[in-house]
Amino acid sequence: MIWNAKNGTIPIGNTKMSYVSFGLGKKVLILLPGLSDGLATVDGKALLLAIPYKLFFKDYTLFMFSRKNNLPDNYSIKEMADDQAEAMRKLSIEKASVLGVSEGGMIAQYLAINHADLIDRLVIAVSAPNANDIVHSVVESWIGLAKLQNHKQLMINTAEKSYSEAYLKKYRKIYPVIGWIGKPKNYDRFLINANAILNFDCFNDLKKIICPTLIIGGEADQVVGPMASYEMHEQIKGSELYMYKKFGHAAYEEANDFNKRVFEFLVS
Repeated sequence: MIWNAKNGTIPIGNTKMSYVSFGLGKKVLILLPGLSDGLATVDGKALLLAIPYKLFFKDYTLFMFSRKNNLPDNYSIKEMADDQAEAMRKLSIEKASVLGVSEGGMIAQYLAINHADLIDRLVIAVSAPNANDIVHSVVESWIGLAKLQNHKQLMINTAEKSYSEAYLKKYRKIYPVIGWIGKPKNYDRFLINANAILNFDCFNDLKKIICPTLIIGGEADQVVGPMASYEMHEQIKGSELYMYKKFGHAAYEEANDFNKRVFEFLVS
């Protein structure tokens, strides 16, 4: 198959975890998505999700994981990391670099703290070491919209909080139909993921991260706030920090050099 793109599942407890893989390299890069995984998993999307990562294909085989199916109530970020580690071991991934974005970055932090033997290098993008006041305000508003099943306003609010004004000028054209895009059958999965974020706090454990770490943030981030990146950088010994001046929470999508920056860190 083109780019060696594959769709798969792995048993975790009494349920399964979906993943996609692509690339031809011997090294492994794990990709952990953000809260959007609460609305739609990676299941069956290998070819689509592979497109932005062509730069990595020669050197890496990439795995992008969703959270497991049938999420239990009060499922925590720490438990997500434990399940992620189990999935890696079941796939015989002995060592990998990890790129976690937003909520995925929170999971990545606990992976590096509690499963250090699995982690080669770590990239934490537009994430936070805990649920600060900004996180609480934003995520609580999203929870409210999800409980009302107001998908249109949930998507609009997410976009307005995440993207730069330059991007939004084009994106706002689809607002009239955005309520029909990606609407889930129910919001249970989203709400469990969102509540896990609100209860997340690994700030005091960050000093346990010993692998080479790159932290990428956005000075205009309205979801976790720019200070979150500086706080992680201060706590993780030897970490590197790069802040995009003009971008916010969607810097990983908007910045043309984002993947190049990650790649250069991983192979340095």
